Amino acid sequence: MLYQALFLFLSNCFSLMHCYIREILNSVKQIYYSLFLMFLTNFCHAQTFSGSGDTIPDDGTLIEFEITVSGLPTTIDTTNFGLEKVCFNILHTWDSDLDVTLVAPDGTTVLLTSGNGGDGDNFIATCFTNQATQSISQGSAPFTGNFLPNGKLGVVNNLQDPNGIWKLRIVDTYPFADFGILLGWNITFSNSPASDPIIKICNLPIVLITTNGLPILNDPKTAAHMKIIFNGWGVQNSVDDTVYVYDGKIGIEVRGSSSQMFPQKQYRLETRDSLGNNLDTTLLGMPAENDWILYAPYTDKSFLRNRLTYKLGMDLGMYNLRGQFCEVFINSEYKGVYELTETIKRSKDRVSLAKLTANDTIGDEVTGGYIVKIDWVKGPSWPSNYPPDPTQPQNNVINFQCVDPKPDSLHPKQQQYIQAYIDSFETVIFSPSYTDTVTGWRKFADERSFIDFFIMNEFAKNVDGYRLSTYFYKDKFSKGGKLHMGPLFDYNLAWHNADYCNAQSYTGWAYRITDHCAADLPMWWKRLITDPLFRNNLHCRWQDMRSTVLSKTYIYNFIDSMVTYIDSAQYRHYNQWPILGVYVWPNPSPLGQTYAEEIMHLKQWIDERGTWLDANMYGFCSLQWMDEFSLPVLSTYPNPATDVIYIDNFIREQTYSVTIYDCTGKQLNATVAWLDDQIKIQVAHLTPGAYLIKLNTKYKPYTIRFLKN
Repeated sequence: MLYQALFLFLSNCFSLMHCYIREILNSVKQIYYSLFLMFLTNFCHAQTFSGSGDTIPDDGTLIEFEITVSGLPTTIDTTNFGLEKVCFNILHTWDSDLDVTLVAPDGTTVLLTSGNGGDGDNFIATCFTNQATQSISQGSAPFTGNFLPNGKLGVVNNLQDPNGIWKLRIVDTYPFADFGILLGWNITFSNSPASDPIIKICNLPIVLITTNGLPILNDPKTAAHMKIIFNGWGVQNSVDDTVYVYDGKIGIEVRGSSSQMFPQKQYRLETRDSLGNNLDTTLLGMPAENDWILYAPYTDKSFLRNRLTYKLGMDLGMYNLRGQFCEVFINSEYKGVYELTETIKRSKDRVSLAKLTANDTIGDEVTGGYIVKIDWVKGPSWPSNYPPDPTQPQNNVINFQCVDPKPDSLHPKQQQYIQAYIDSFETVIFSPSYTDTVTGWRKFADERSFIDFFIMNEFAKNVDGYRLSTYFYKDKFSKGGKLHMGPLFDYNLAWHNADYCNAQSYTGWAYRITDHCAADLPMWWKRLITDPLFRNNLHCRWQDMRSTVLSKTYIYNFIDSMVTYIDSAQYRHYNQWPILGVYVWPNPSPLGQTYAEEIMHLKQWIDERGTWLDANMYGFCSLQWMDEFSLPVLSTYPNPATDVIYIDNFIREQTYSVTIYDCTGKQLNATVAWLDDQIKIQVAHLTPGAYLIKLNTKYKPYTIRFLKN
């Protein structure tokens, strides 16, 4: 009871007077060591080594505390003698900010705790041992007692020599907020060593990453080595295999914003050659590139929300990230199921845009090759001239960031151009004539992409939709030149996986998030939805897609196929991260107690959401409003033609003119008869060869190629 009272006193003092924490440490050091040693369990052949502590930096940099071990046998294993326990005492006022890792002399690492405890205070007499029955993820501050670590202690009992320097590595992942201090720590070796089963066989591709003991930071990238084992679909893979589909250098760093607080980290990596330069290479069947993401589905217990989104986006005709599920080991420590995916960048196999070089500053060349995003501000950006809520001019602003080319590669004239173009789009969308199909917002933006983007955000009810991880791009005028929404990105909190801002309900609109909580998103969407033509085109597109790729049957079949593929891997994943049935921010209720229940809840919500949208989608779809998104495919016959050619399935009241051109672009005379649902064109006077028919309609021109016999 004495040591508990002492640490409670220290915790209260820390919260009130953190600036005096070093003095507190010095004054209680002797008492602390005595009490801490009293807490240790004595084993017949246990040997404990202790180390001191110090202030934990609050600027996001890591700090390492060392213990020198000597006099032990030169080999530790999982059966006879090895590491059995790690204990420490930390004062900190927001436990989940801390990542604490044990580093063995040979560089092997074990994640002890990361993202645990929420806003709870302190780790008091916290010990990690495989003899515990409760994971640290299932405990609560101040975590007094024995816990299973987030990693596996047994990985250090790998026949290495334990004599040498052991390190406790600590990182405060949320800098400049809460102060902390390590009071002290120790490690215990005994005849009851940690003996976690070593995972060797996986049905998914295996990714092995080694950093030679170096930490993986948020920035800069750590030089590392990666091997990928993949013996083919349906074939088992083993960590002992010696044939690799990739075996080379990489640079790797932690990625993400809120996801950095979770113990399973996400990573951005680049493949490199032997000299450390970027190396384009194909990974797991994806087109060659050098920038990749290892996405960690920690908070998405189905693993599928991103992959489902990208799949449906592709089916709608959008480019979205390709990816492959895999199982990842970092420095021999199993990290669970990941998805290796592409990144968003300009490339012929990714976002296919014209390349913009530093010399492209005038004419058509400066007009395209831009990828821009709306997100948390990281690096150079510029503000929108229109606040998220016009009724509150002092509210936060929307910031635009150029993703590709990177800001430091943009010529000032290119920066000025893309900034002015987006400003012109926003100016016209907030003008009285914004609905004009020629001079309004459609002059600057591709309506089809805006409709599909809206549909995907609303179907998924993405709590981050429109305001975070929101990408759009612009090609040169000679290649279309309008703003296109997409690619879709980071939907891990969509599809009923957030418990705030009404995101958990299958009813309501994601673009109206400000009805439920303070959030900043462009006012474009509230403006667009008041455009009658946009509403009706939206309804037609939704109605068409619900009968095909957005149907319940289609989505369920895709989910079931992925579940079958992942099923055996999910057992290993949730043995590593025992969080099924455990609240992980921001999981909504109900929490699935099993993986099967998580999938059942996902399906049920998708069904309910789709039904609600069927009944509430804006606009209506009829022949009067039918546009190019829902027009039947035009057919021509006979083709080749001799005397006459017919065009079927056109809508007469929406077709303004029909013209014929030869292969040189010369307009020719032709007799055109307008029938009820058919166009009849006389071609008997034409000489044999290839010709084009152009239909100028209410929404866009159509070009039809035919041959004259």
